[in-house]
Amino acid sequence: MGTLGFYFDQTICTGCRACQVACKDKNNLEIGVLFRNVRTFEVGVFPQTKAYHYSGTCNHCANPACVPVCPVGAMFVAEDGTVQHDDELCIGCLSCIQACPYSVPQYIESLGIVQKCDSCKQLRDNGWNPACVDACPMRALEFGDLDELRAKHGDDVVSELPILPSAGMTEPSLLISCKACAELPDFREKQV
Repeated sequence: MGTLGFYFDQTICTGCRACQVACKDKNNLEIGVLFRNVRTFEVGVFPQTKAYHYSGTCNHCANPACVPVCPVGAMFVAEDGTVQHDDELCIGCLSCIQACPYSVPQYIESLGIVQKCDSCKQLRDNGWNPACVDACPMRALEFGDLDELRAKHGDDVVSELPILPSAGMTEPSLLISCKACAELPDFREKQV
C-alpha cells in the first residue's frame, strides 16, 4: 500500500457540514473543538461573486511539522503512514499546535492534552471508512491510497489552494478536485 490520504471533491461539496458533525460525534468533542472544519470562502465583487467550501482536517503529511517538535513522541507517523497521536504520552505542551501550519491539533482543556484527527484509524483497521467520509451525502470525501485516488479522479487534482499554506512545507497527503474560483487569490472567508 502506498501513501494514504484524503480526497476532497470541492466541486460537489454543498457546505452542509455533515462531515464535521460526524467527526465531532464520533470523537465526542467538546464545544469549540473540531477535528474536521468546513469553511466557506467568497471571491469576486458584488454582483459578480462566487463561493466555495473547504472541508479540512489533518492532512497526514509526508513531512509533518507536528512530529519532530513533540518532546515526548506523542505525535508520530504510524506504520500506515498516517500521523497519529498517543494520548498517554502527551503532556499538553502545545508544541504541535504551534508547529502545524494547518491549525489541526486541538487542545482538549478537560483532558489537559492535545488530540487530532487520526483518520478514524480504529474504524479503518476494522474495514470501515473514516466517519466523515461515510457521512457526506454528496460523496465529496474519500480516504485511501493517494496513487489510486489520483488515478480514479484524474491528474488535475491539487494539494494546495490559495487558502492553504504551501504544500511544499509539509507535503500534505491530500488531493482536491477544486472549483476554478478556489484558485483565485483574492478570497474572503465567510462566517456562517
